[in-house]
Amino acid sequence: MSDKTLFPALNDWQATRETLHLYSHAVSVVPRAHAEFHPKWWHISLKVQPDGLVTEKMALPDGGQYWLKIDLRQHQVLLFTNQGLAQEFSMTEGLTSTEFGDQILDAVADLGLTAEYARDKFENDEPRQYDPAAAERFLTALVNADRIFKEHRATLSGDVGPVQLWPHGFDLAFEWHGTRVETYEEDGEIQEYPSQINLGFYPGGTAEAQYFYSNPWPFEAGELLDKPLPGGASWHTEGWQGTLLPYEELVDNDEAEARLRQYARVVFEISSPTLLV
Repeated sequence: MSDKTLFPALNDWQATRETLHLYSHAVSVVPRAHAEFHPKWWHISLKVQPDGLVTEKMALPDGGQYWLKIDLRQHQVLLFTNQGLAQEFSMTEGLTSTEFGDQILDAVADLGLTAEYARDKFENDEPRQYDPAAAERFLTALVNADRIFKEHRATLSGDVGPVQLWPHGFDLAFEWHGTRVETYEEDGEIQEYPSQINLGFYPGGTAEAQYFYSNPWPFEAGELLDKPLPGGASWHTEGWQGTLLPYEELVDNDEAEARLRQYARVVFEISSPTLLV
């Protein structure tokens, strides 16, 4: 695959994105209720595969396992157990996310599982639109971003989290943690938070809202804002603090992979010294 095909234009895909966002919430309420709890909420995230997104594997009452996949080639959500495919749900039928989520939860109930599900995460009674071609373009971008993120991640030492798609923000990201620790008081208790740098991909519904980001925290503006960034990238301080590289900078670009790698590397090299003790 040439660099020109790594990141196709995500045009006219806002309606499909909204559908995928809501349907991913309908999927993720299942691991939220049934997966082994992780203190950083990694158990509710989705992991990228060549054909889509998959949940954690979860335990069945009889000792087996089950999981859900958002298949962006077949355009279905698939429910698997260790015995094979159990049920499938088309994403192209215009179902509201309430109807779609009800289907998934009914299927999970058929496996003998019950819980108080976070239905507010997906309940919405508007008919959904889904364009398979737009979803497949998104899949191409997602798979390539995931691969490049993982390869960059492998170059980092220390405490590094997994690359995962977060249903609440519908963005792909991972975090590296520095040795600096910030202490805050919350609800009368002292809380400690490790410093971090994330690297993410936010595929918004319009070109203006599609970008890669890499944000150090805590953000030391006095030490960072005068540092130059690779071509197309910029510091961002309105609403949130960090850096962004517009997705359109890499669309159909012969140097897309090299530019994304350089962006990730330079932001890390600039920012990580401020997060170490």
